[in-house]
Amino acid sequence: MGYIPGKRRQSGQFTMILRILGLLALLVVSAVPLPGRAEEELFALAQLDLEASGLVEHADGFDLVLKISQPVPYRVATLTNPPRLVLDFREVDFSRMGPGGLGYVPAISGMRHGAITAGWSRLVVDLKGPFAVETAVMQTGMEDGSARIEVAMRETDEATFNARSGAQAGGSDGSESEEAATSHPVPQSDEVLKVVLDPGHGGIDPGAIYDGVHEADLVLTFAQELRETLLRNEGFDVVLTRTDDSFVSLEARIAIARRAGAEVFISLHADAVSEGIARGAQVYTLSDRATSAATRKLAERHDRGDLLAGVDLSDQDDEVARVLMSIARNETTPRTEALAGALVQGLRAAGVRLHKRPKESAGFSVLKTPDVPSVLVELGFMSNPKELEKLQNPDWRKSTAEALSTGLAAWAAEDRARDELKRK
Repeated sequence: MGYIPGKRRQSGQFTMILRILGLLALLVVSAVPLPGRAEEELFALAQLDLEASGLVEHADGFDLVLKISQPVPYRVATLTNPPRLVLDFREVDFSRMGPGGLGYVPAISGMRHGAITAGWSRLVVDLKGPFAVETAVMQTGMEDGSARIEVAMRETDEATFNARSGAQAGGSDGSESEEAATSHPVPQSDEVLKVVLDPGHGGIDPGAIYDGVHEADLVLTFAQELRETLLRNEGFDVVLTRTDDSFVSLEARIAIARRAGAEVFISLHADAVSEGIARGAQVYTLSDRATSAATRKLAERHDRGDLLAGVDLSDQDDEVARVLMSIARNETTPRTEALAGALVQGLRAAGVRLHKRPKESAGFSVLKTPDVPSVLVELGFMSNPKELEKLQNPDWRKSTAEALSTGLAAWAAEDRARDELKRK
């Protein structure tokens, strides 16, 4: 089965409004050059490149390297009784892999593959002892559109291995009915949610700078890691508005989201204050009025990149466009507010520190896509030394990405349930 992004059904009247808005958006952004390869489509079956895949032996373990023809969602887990590494993909064609698997290292006793359910394929590596997953990374953005997955397995003790692994869900024979050890909340639907992640700033606009660290670099790293987290979980298709340190105008970011068929737009930033001490993550939604003077200034700072590039966003809408956008926002605003609330709840449940006002609103230009639920997430305050340290900590970024993934999945499930009720 191919990996085809699901689309939300719209009423006839609302669909017509969106078509008109699409034409208006096209007129506005048609002159804006789009960055190359900003959108990476995930569809159809990924092919395994045997020549570029294999096993790398280390003194304390091994690396499993897989090169595939295109990025796909995947997840990694270890299982016990017997010990094994399990990788699930949506989906990869392993048919070219022979009986010898991908080669030999002393830590493994065999390798096998097969389909586990519609649209998912599985690779199982039988381990000779307890080996834990140290890292699992998918590299994307290659010129040929391919992706490289590298899983680092390192020797550990049996107690640690058992604690990190899942119990066998199938029979004691270790058959292919086993489940992945680590499960994540995912949208409960066969549809796939198209998510556009927007790492703020970039290029001539570095964003906030503290101790030589650029906000643009921090949020790009986090966006790439959040993308990996979402792709490992079933139910998400992810596009980034930029994949390197290049300037992308606010109009171009919106245009990328439209081209991608975005169903959710999440802009990522790291805040800073010039006076006092502030800490904690915040989620912002669009409003004509900022909820405070601080949020108004924040919106102005995030829009300054386009002013640096000579793009004026202050007078883009004519009267007809404003009326149509108002109608579209009436439909989208409740969904956006629910999205913001779900993300805040996901962060809170995971123990991520929140700002004393975790949910606010302001007039961010990048959120002015009227028919797509759009939020801006401030991950923390670079002006706070402890927060800056957290933003650079891979473990903190991992837990925060998981928290946002959980919140997004919860919102998607509830949003689809509400949509079903409306159609009844």
